[in-house]
Amino acid sequence: MRLRPLLEASMIAAVGLAGCTTARYDPATGLYANPIGGAPATGNDTAYSAALRCLASAGQAEGRSAPRLAVGDIADLTGRNDLETGRKISQGASLFAVTALTKAGVPTVERQDRGVSEVERQYAQSHLLSDTPQAAGESAENFRPIYAGQIAGSRYYVVGGVTELNYNLRSSGVDVSAGGIEASGVKGGLTSSGYVMNIAIDLRLVDTQSQEVVATASYQKQLVGREIRVGVFDFTHGNIFDLSAGASGMEPIQFAVRTAIERGLYDFVADLYAIPRDRCLARPETGLQGESLLALRAAEAAAPEAERPSARPPAIGQAPSRPMAGPPARWVLDPSSWRTAPSSAVRGTTAAGG
Repeated sequence: MRLRPLLEASMIAAVGLAGCTTARYDPATGLYANPIGGAPATGNDTAYSAALRCLASAGQAEGRSAPRLAVGDIADLTGRNDLETGRKISQGASLFAVTALTKAGVPTVERQDRGVSEVERQYAQSHLLSDTPQAAGESAENFRPIYAGQIAGSRYYVVGGVTELNYNLRSSGVDVSAGGIEASGVKGGLTSSGYVMNIAIDLRLVDTQSQEVVATASYQKQLVGREIRVGVFDFTHGNIFDLSAGASGMEPIQFAVRTAIERGLYDFVADLYAIPRDRCLARPETGLQGESLLALRAAEAAAPEAERPSARPPAIGQAPSRPMAGPPARWVLDPSSWRTAPSSAVRGTTAAGG
């Protein structure tokens, strides 16, 4: 009988709470409810953002500038998809790359979304686009002219993909429970679990003119997740008490993708600035994570004539010689070796007509 007053009070409280959730808006703000929280927007730097900015400063201090780059498709190639939540990997990895190149001071040209530029070009070609539309009808020359070669080209472009998403590299857990053997005794439990997963990216730096892949980068980032739960259960005087609490957390997957992309682009930018790859890293990193033909050719050009690989074809039965490549941090690239398109390659008309 003691339980009946408690149930009646609970039902009255539930009815009262239901009334509080009735859709009533505030006439002053026009809102049904004020959102909770209020944290400000903050920067979204990774562990390698400072290193990218360091490359920009180092290149400027040594009077070097990087060529213009474009970013192509950095696609989600993992195939991970969920019917309820959709793709597991961000579809905006190309935007991560553009942001990273900007941090490194590398000039970029837009190749992802050309909808607006194409519409304006078509309008300008039809003499419908003007930078002074208020003067329309006053002059026959009041339109934006189109010139041959007015669109900036890229010297190299970046493409690649997110190629791995492995959910369970390692998992561990502890489950402990204790309590009396009687039905009415207090019982408790503690559960602690953890797991490790990872993502991986593969990037390519491609020569826009020759379509040659001049550098590659492959990096993986591991993520850790943890969960802790504790609970107490008691059955007393016909009443059940079940109290539990817990906490869980996991590193964000999309932020891991951004981190891996910034790490891969760091290698490319260091080569383009002709800066040793280990100069701006916060801590030394061992292991060769990618290949750079740019740096390899620069190392060959800088080597004495006697140490350069022979250009003659190998004799019959002799294996072709391969140049020795040192670690990326020792490679040096001469920016003056960048090839530029000859002026004769630029073709087009300067006519203002369509």
